[in-house]
Amino acid sequence: MKGRSKDPARSASAVRPKKALGQHFLTDQGVARAIVDALHSRGSVLEVGPGTGVLTQYLLQDPAIGLKVVEIDGESVRYLLEHFPQLAPSLYEADFLKMDLTRLFPASFAIIGNFPYNISSQIFFKVLDVRERVPEVVCMIQKEVAERLAAGPGSKTYGILSVLLQAWYDIEYLFTVGEGAFLPPPKVKSAVIRLTRGSRERLGCDEELFKRVVKTAFNQRRKTIRNSLKPILSTLPSLPAYIPYLDARPEQLSVDEFIELTLALQPR
Repeated sequence: MKGRSKDPARSASAVRPKKALGQHFLTDQGVARAIVDALHSRGSVLEVGPGTGVLTQYLLQDPAIGLKVVEIDGESVRYLLEHFPQLAPSLYEADFLKMDLTRLFPASFAIIGNFPYNISSQIFFKVLDVRERVPEVVCMIQKEVAERLAAGPGSKTYGILSVLLQAWYDIEYLFTVGEGAFLPPPKVKSAVIRLTRGSRERLGCDEELFKRVVKTAFNQRRKTIRNSLKPILSTLPSLPAYIPYLDARPEQLSVDEFIELTLALQPR
């Protein structure tokens, strides 16, 4: 196998696997560099979906980063091994959503990537499953999704994943990426966000009930909490003497207020 290309930035963007047809590849090297620079963590880093290595090339340049990559597409894997042979021991041809991350990383690790837009929400739920080991996530996703995740209470875009992620992470909307940064250009704008693990170690309430309350409330977000939570309230042996925020709408409640609501509903 031949060594690494003398110009990795050019090779990673100028030559692509055949699967590029119908796909949208990041080709703007300035954007790629900015995404990598936004990652504060060093040590163990997992890149999700490296594709042709547009981020990988810059991550490999930092000796303080112990990089592992996971790519589900076999053609991209072959491309990466050809252009970045040093990845061979740490490249996993696998479905990130099905990986046992606790076995792959016995200690903490950061995550970076241009997330596939159609499964970005599933990736974030996977991150939540291992949040104790993931101090930071830097990723590019669809702009509308990024705005939703970073939105606060009172925003029309504030929703289920906003609350569930913000319970554990501080979320920063870093910058917007225009269509011209990709080849071929997509029909939507993209954005880069950073998730940094917050100080909260426990919710202080039943976590499964918390998730159920948040999801049930936002499934009928135009209704008040009193009406949207009827499926949960109807299952309680007896209603608590006081349930807070019944006359509010879900997008008005902060993470702490959803925790308070959950505490009022959980069995004593």
